[in-house]
Amino acid sequence: MAQSLFLITPIIPVRSSLQAQRADSKGIEIPRQWYNLIADLPVKPPPPLHPKTFKPATTADLSPLFPDELIKQEATNDRFVDIPEEVIDVYRLWRPTPLIRAKRLEKLLDTPARIYYKYEGVSPAGSHKPNTAVPQVWYNAQQGVKNVVTETGAGQWGSSLAFACSLFGLNCEVWQVRASYDQKPYRKLMMQTWGAKVHPSPSSITEAGRSILDKDPSTPGSLGIAISEAVEVAATNADTKYCLGSVLNHVLLHQTVIGEECIKQMEAIGETPDVIIGCTGGGSNFAGLAFPFIREKFNGKINPVIRAVEPTACPSLTKGVYAYDYGDTAGLTPLMKMHTLGHDFVPDPIHAGKALFHDTFCFLLRTLLFKLLVFQGVCGTMEWLH
Repeated sequence: MAQSLFLITPIIPVRSSLQAQRADSKGIEIPRQWYNLIADLPVKPPPPLHPKTFKPATTADLSPLFPDELIKQEATNDRFVDIPEEVIDVYRLWRPTPLIRAKRLEKLLDTPARIYYKYEGVSPAGSHKPNTAVPQVWYNAQQGVKNVVTETGAGQWGSSLAFACSLFGLNCEVWQVRASYDQKPYRKLMMQTWGAKVHPSPSSITEAGRSILDKDPSTPGSLGIAISEAVEVAATNADTKYCLGSVLNHVLLHQTVIGEECIKQMEAIGETPDVIIGCTGGGSNFAGLAFPFIREKFNGKINPVIRAVEPTACPSLTKGVYAYDYGDTAGLTPLMKMHTLGHDFVPDPIHAGKALFHDTFCFLLRTLLFKLLVFQGVCGTMEWLH
């Protein structure tokens, strides 16, 4: 699992006299509720739109893809949502996750700042993704759903969903971006070990995949293409639902267990963060850490600088346009108001595959990976560093 640990480790620089190496999590309870930031926003996010009529999507429009409870969570304005006891019972396999001070990294950087990271790499799948995979699969199981489908890039989300399905007895089918499918056989093996069926995307199984392959048989694929394939299967099979590992409100909601724990851990060691940093792709990692801290900032309890950092290979926040767009290449999903590079955007394999680097940038990344391994004892991955 070590190759995936630093994918999701938000780093929190703080100033304090405390010299603790690691926050003791023994006295920290697993959160009993997820936090919904939307309830505290003065302006609510625009609604999703139907992909054909372009009118606000209704519950009936979303029901072919998602179970009823997740649709409710997607639209709720409740500030907190109770976590089912069955989900908490699974969370106990790895939660609470440790908050660790990176003292050796501080020394390497020669900084007076205290740097902590919330270490989500202790989950069975090696990332933060099971925080939402487990409740998504549980809600589907409660509704009698037998099969779930999804997409995955590097494989973190696909392996997390496969893990959750193995716990609740659901079938799992995953479309993995072809570049990653070819470059990361062990992620595919992990998904298969948990019982998932894995396809390279684009595939010849779906109409969306065949259409892409007809245009470009050598395409490396993209998450947008893989989403189209999974959504097509879910929308055309009554016993199948679709699961998404990022972006949507209910996904970000589930991830707030990270920040809720982190707040308690920092309080327990007498620390207050000055800067909170998280990496952003679809937003689940960043939201999980930052949203509960944003609530505390709204309430005037703390005043940290909060920074999101994204890859230059897919710079949707810094170079995208804020507009309604599809979440997939074929235009099958509801349209969301988002920072978008275009739903037909195909990133370089450095982003989609995240494993093959052949330039100076590669050398710099490997140098940083080596320093993290030597100084902190944690082997990060290029997915997180690119």
